[in-house]
Amino acid sequence: MESDASVAVEQTEAEPDQEKAQAEAVAGYPVLPLRDVVAFPHMVVPLGVGRAASVRAIQQAKQADELLLLVTQRSPETEEPEAADLYEVGCLGRIIQTLGMPDGSLRVVVEGRTRAQVTAFTQVHPYMRAQVIPLPESEPEGPEITARMRTIVSAFEEIAKLSDDVPPEAVVTAMNLEEPGRLCDLVAAYVGVRLADKQDLLAAFSVTKRLGRLDELLTSELEILRLQHDIKQRVRVGLEESQREYFLREQMRAIQDELGDFSGSPEYQEYREKIEQANMSPEATEKAADELGRLERMPQASPEVSVIRTYLDWLVELPWQQETTDKLDVAEAQQILDEDHYGLKRVKERVVEFLAVRQLVTDVRGPILCFVGPPGVGKTSIGRSIARAMGREFIRVSLGGVRDEAEIRGHRRTYVGAMPGRIIQAIRRVGSRNPVFMIDEIDKIGADFRGDPTSALLEVLDPEQNSDFADHYLEVPFDLSRVMFITTGNYLEPVPPALKDRMEVIEFPGYIEEEKLEIARRFLVPKQRKAHGVTGKQVRFTPTGLRHLTRHYTHEAGVRNLEREIAAICRKVARQVAAGDEVAISVNRNTISEFLGPIRFRFDERRKQDQVGVATGLAFTQQGGDIISIEVSVVPGDGDLVLTGQLGEVMRESAQAAVGYARSQANAIGLAESFFTKHDIHVHVPSGAVPKEGPSAGIAIATALLSALQDRVVRSDVAMTGEVTLRGKVLPIGGIREKVLAAHRAGLRTVVLPLDNEKDITGSDDIPPEVHEDLEFIFVSDMNDVVKHGLTSAQA
Repeated sequence: MESDASVAVEQTEAEPDQEKAQAEAVAGYPVLPLRDVVAFPHMVVPLGVGRAASVRAIQQAKQADELLLLVTQRSPETEEPEAADLYEVGCLGRIIQTLGMPDGSLRVVVEGRTRAQVTAFTQVHPYMRAQVIPLPESEPEGPEITARMRTIVSAFEEIAKLSDDVPPEAVVTAMNLEEPGRLCDLVAAYVGVRLADKQDLLAAFSVTKRLGRLDELLTSELEILRLQHDIKQRVRVGLEESQREYFLREQMRAIQDELGDFSGSPEYQEYREKIEQANMSPEATEKAADELGRLERMPQASPEVSVIRTYLDWLVELPWQQETTDKLDVAEAQQILDEDHYGLKRVKERVVEFLAVRQLVTDVRGPILCFVGPPGVGKTSIGRSIARAMGREFIRVSLGGVRDEAEIRGHRRTYVGAMPGRIIQAIRRVGSRNPVFMIDEIDKIGADFRGDPTSALLEVLDPEQNSDFADHYLEVPFDLSRVMFITTGNYLEPVPPALKDRMEVIEFPGYIEEEKLEIARRFLVPKQRKAHGVTGKQVRFTPTGLRHLTRHYTHEAGVRNLEREIAAICRKVARQVAAGDEVAISVNRNTISEFLGPIRFRFDERRKQDQVGVATGLAFTQQGGDIISIEVSVVPGDGDLVLTGQLGEVMRESAQAAVGYARSQANAIGLAESFFTKHDIHVHVPSGAVPKEGPSAGIAIATALLSALQDRVVRSDVAMTGEVTLRGKVLPIGGIREKVLAAHRAGLRTVVLPLDNEKDITGSDDIPPEVHEDLEFIFVSDMNDVVKHGLTSAQA
């Protein structure tokens, strides 16, 4: 980009010498096609240039210090104009200034020099060049020319008074011009006539004809502007009449009040003012005005009066335009979310991302999130934190057990006691059109003869439709696009696919033990101390005490029961304090039983010694991870396979696949072909009252079976998980984090995992560093590797 000083020098530079002008005439001038403007001589024209060919033409003219031929397109819609798409007459101009834009386009200021007629195009690509013949400018004189010029200047002055498009300095310049040709060019450039008419003025060779044509165009334009001015005047007079009518009506109402005639009650005027102040949509304003007109004409004793009043109250009290201002400080939002909740990394990231986008784009539709997870993991409470972090109002509506579609869309006003649906009711209650709206228990919505509420939610939770949400009671659209909807549920399976597709699902897997301990230390213990009026000196929870409490007195994915047990301990301490005792209790693993009684849940630990036919598997439940023992016994029989321990269908098939693999290895492990027809195989998974499901116990079952068949010992410090195929391949499974933490908690030292799950260990930061240090991870792809690390060479 050249400096301003160089531009000034360029503007004052003398015309190119004759030799350079002749060279340009032979090679032609760079052509700049114009879409919707006509360039006139002696006029400075600012242009926006974005087409690649036009940008190259500008750059070439600037670099070679050439004149530029400005030619208007016949049709502004033509994207890539060719020679036939341009008019024959244009204007030679010199570039005064150029400015490059970030998107590659240019802002150019060009000064017109002289008219020129194209004789031939010498180049088409990468930009057009054309040879031209400059059109000489004659300056005729005489009384007729002078009269025409005065007429044009007078009309131009009047147009400037009626239109805001003509600057005052242009009128002053026109009044001082003595050359008729320059006067035509100046006036034509500023007057808003059709593009084709401007092109005719540019192409007109005779100045006399040009003056006559311009006079006709100005006369026509002046008539149009006068008509517009008259219309504005009539509108203003009409407004004054409306104000006069309003004043007379107020006088009439005052007279009616004095006479005791309340047909024009101030109540209706109050409604009218509320309608004007509500900033409703045009449809709602028209509907409210119609209903108010009906109310004014209706006898006060009519039973429909109360129905219309209630309807108007709903319309005027809804937040049609009222909204809270979002807090766009990403760091502050992250701090608030971290203060209120521990963990939940993905949810926090999604909210912070939304705020970051909101900083960059002002008009952003609210996201629609779906939190799915077991009870007590913080799905509802995180919604309040999100609202606080964003500076928005918070709404929570529970739809558990709702079976009527009208709960969502509202009842039609033909029904007695009709009301809007829960969505509109909640929006009116908070008085903001952009709250954080939490719809709880979306997986527990039912359907019966009254309709299907989930079908009504399709419109509410669709970003493409909820800007015109139609409540049956309101009968006018209401914009829900600015609402941030959050739905929650324990299971995703009951949610219809069409509804599921409209939401961004975020799963809450449940807290691991370390997270529960941190939540108890940061949030639950201080909260319950304050709720029960005890201090940290009077009751202190040690880390070992909280761990013992979590392991042996609760068994859940969330922390609700943990909070209840902490509250129970605080209540007993509060009782002692209220009795006047001096207490300073330390809650540890030895004193918990004094408050809560004997332990309620046994925590599985690793086997103490190696055994034949017993392998340690890993399980994933909603309560977290756990270890399970797989026991296999081979006894003489008829070749039956017995599966016990309340196994699900998938787990039973996994056991059958493991047996199929073991039978395929009969020769390799030295068994006779008739062995499996003369022996029964019994697979048992202890804790028979607990249902078990899933394919991830496949390699543990196969290992225990091979151990029993070969009478080889299974290592007690090894846990394993993975699906097995009939060919012995080990397939990936889920719940890796919970299973690994369960193995670490049980005191195991080695974990065998599928090779395809290696990314869940090495590429994840969800597993604490101490677990990585204490456990050895072995990744396998087939059963030979599992046997190598799971079985010892020793015989029983």
